[in-house]
Amino acid sequence: MNLFNRGTPFRRADRTEPAVVPPPPTGSSATATAVLPDPRLAALTGEWSIDPAHSRIGFSVRHAMVTTVRGAFADYQSRLYFDGRDPSRSMAEIIVSTGSVDTGVEQRDAHLVGRDFLDAKAYPRMRFVSTAVEIAGPDVYRMTGDLTIKATTRPVVLELTYIGQVTDPFGYQRAGFDGTTTINRSEWGLTYSTRLAEGGAMVSEKVRLQFDIAAIRTPPVG
Repeated sequence: MNLFNRGTPFRRADRTEPAVVPPPPTGSSATATAVLPDPRLAALTGEWSIDPAHSRIGFSVRHAMVTTVRGAFADYQSRLYFDGRDPSRSMAEIIVSTGSVDTGVEQRDAHLVGRDFLDAKAYPRMRFVSTAVEIAGPDVYRMTGDLTIKATTRPVVLELTYIGQVTDPFGYQRAGFDGTTTINRSEWGLTYSTRLAEGGAMVSEKVRLQFDIAAIRTPPVG
């Protein structure tokens, strides 16, 4: 299943109506803290996709209150658009196969894809699609988006750090980003709630999502 073939145009937000821009802050301190796009990033403007062989879409969660379990999803597809001149026009969409979860323990993975958690049979995919991007600091971006898990869609905010870009020996242009956010799993219907004798949760409500992204520029069609 190729959700994002090169023949399909990437749809960006309709910007036919002018955005309402608030007046700029006044004062020397406001001017000093303003962050503008790095002009060197203009050359990166275009469509990209995540390279699964060199990327990781993962998570970590506290288990039994004393240790941390880490896992990742092996199967996903993506479309990215980065605008180096105006980062607010950048967009991302990632669709993940819930059945591809891997924590390194087969029995635990079977539990995670079951009805207590992801219910992969009924909900084989989860999806993130961005709704807004803003500059948060030098090489740091704040991406707001809608995360859908099972039948629930809720907003999340990713903190993304731009690592850099290179052209690899095969001529592909690559760019690196690290991103993270923390969610409360019960808000998406992942309500497994076994308690410990001491009163704590067997699995923490808080789940940290981690995106270690190596993106490859998509060559223009034709």
